[in-house]
Amino acid sequence: MTGAELKKLRAHLGEAIGRPLSVADMAKLCGLPATDGADTIRKWEVTGPTGPVAELLRILAMASDRYPILEMFNVFDRHDVPVKDRPARRQAFREQMRGDVRRRIG
Repeated sequence: MTGAELKKLRAHLGEAIGRPLSVADMAKLCGLPATDGADTIRKWEVTGPTGPVAELLRILAMASDRYPILEMFNVFDRHDVPVKDRPARRQAFREQMRGDVRRRIG
């Protein structure tokens, strides 16, 4: 994930939960300390995050309709899920992810 992609993700997640996310909110999402977490996010918005944080952000991105549901989370397109039920289940999953984002930022 690049710095520009992180900036877009912050905007898209804010759009998904209905309020803009600050760099401090993003620091909370990433589990960074309150003392310097916002500074770390600002740095990553230039250089891009790496490692486990980048993977966490890929997962949290699924809260936004602008990002795909990752294959390892896609239990909707299986043969045992009726085709007519799949859109509603995908939407419920995204709502669950949005709730997780809201919970993480307090």
